[in-house]
Amino acid sequence: MEHMGLLSLIPPLIAVILAIVTKNVIISLFSGVFAGVLLLVGGNPLTATTGVIGDYLFPQLTDSYNAAVLVLLFFIGGFVALMEKSGGGAALAAASAKYIKTRANAQLSAWFGGILIFFSDLGTPLIVGPVFEKIFDKVKISREKLAWIIDSTSSPVAVLIPFIGWGVYIMGLIRAEFDKLNIADSEFNTLIQVIPFQFYAILTVLLVPLIAITKLDFGPMAKAEQRVRQTGQLYWPESKPLRKAEEMKEYTTGSRTILIWLPLLVLFVTLFGLLISKGFPMTPVPGGEFRVALSTAYLFAAITIVILMIVYKVKKFNEIFDIYTSGMQKMVYVATTLVLAWALGKVIGEMGTAAFIVEVMKGNVPAFIIPAILFVVGAVMALASGTSWGTFAIMLPIAIPMALSLDAHMLVCIGAVLSGGIFGDHCSPISDTTILSSTGAGADHLDHVKTQFPYALLNASIALVGFIVAGLTGSAFTLILTIVLLIATTVLLSRRKQAQLA
Repeated sequence: MEHMGLLSLIPPLIAVILAIVTKNVIISLFSGVFAGVLLLVGGNPLTATTGVIGDYLFPQLTDSYNAAVLVLLFFIGGFVALMEKSGGGAALAAASAKYIKTRANAQLSAWFGGILIFFSDLGTPLIVGPVFEKIFDKVKISREKLAWIIDSTSSPVAVLIPFIGWGVYIMGLIRAEFDKLNIADSEFNTLIQVIPFQFYAILTVLLVPLIAITKLDFGPMAKAEQRVRQTGQLYWPESKPLRKAEEMKEYTTGSRTILIWLPLLVLFVTLFGLLISKGFPMTPVPGGEFRVALSTAYLFAAITIVILMIVYKVKKFNEIFDIYTSGMQKMVYVATTLVLAWALGKVIGEMGTAAFIVEVMKGNVPAFIIPAILFVVGAVMALASGTSWGTFAIMLPIAIPMALSLDAHMLVCIGAVLSGGIFGDHCSPISDTTILSSTGAGADHLDHVKTQFPYALLNASIALVGFIVAGLTGSAFTLILTIVLLIATTVLLSRRKQAQLA
């Protein structure tokens, strides 16, 4: 049997519904796996339970590829924890603060600082926000604007970097589907080729400097900016900031910039040195070689930052080692999510979920519109559940075989899933990065969500146009079209605003 009909939709639907209701990715994915196995074994709960553990979870852990990905995640987790606690990011941002004299410079500096902390989407708001909040207050820029800037440089930047936790997680999902479909392409090369189709993330990152340079504000953000400029009030009378300044001292204590730039230099030199020795970029590097190179690079970078923290007496060795291991422990949640995502992908593959959707859509839905549909569905799912990673885990195992069977452009479809997940996550009031952005900026959370949404909607609207065009052409040059549209729209809105003020 190619598929189980409507029954094949039950596991992903249960995962989606529970993600929305419980806001817990692990519970949602496990429930989806269990429901699928229960249907596959004929409804016996005990057989389903032992089947989930023995046939769907254990094999994920014993697979050599999966094991290598999990080990790599732990190396990344330890390094990121050291970078966050070293104070190097705060020192770098503080060092640039002395050159900030204008409102535009302040926004561009915070934007650049957020991009520099690319290695940690959750760390960006907590490192950049507290450093720049006083600068923004001084030049009379709202806390809502700061929250938007650091939110726009957290997950939208992280999803574009293939060699950090986000990239490793996504490559793991892609590889699992490629193996089932006997696709020999490297997951690393595939993710690199998908980058030009991540329209929403790229547009979100680019909109910040456009807004800063054109001095354009619209929607609730314009009112927040007007409030600060005219009254000097940081908040609306009814606002409740998520934190006070003194709560973030751990991230703003004095340190040295070398604690961020030297470990990153070691990371890049080691990674690309090892990859070049394997023929990169002229010849494709096998996934196994890439993971070994990346693990080695993160290990050497971690050793570098440990030595620097000892030399500059940032912390004692035992404290540093505790930070490293605690960072590894934080990756247990990510590893568990990935294992369950692999298991769910296997279940819906055996039930023929993608085959059923293809059968329903074939001849009824034109192939070019599929990326746009995936973008919208992913956005709604992430917006309601507050998780982009959960969205990727549920959508990619369906989108990849669907693209292959319906002759839609594979890279565009993957980019659409990633873009939809990021857009929904970026706007969701229950997303961890959205909450942390409000926290880092010392802003009221609902004020941040309200002021950010019109900007996100602008990017999403242009991205949707991009996915329709890319669905027709499959061309990476569609990215240029979306950027031109963003610039043209921003300039047009800016001129209209200036005409109204004249």
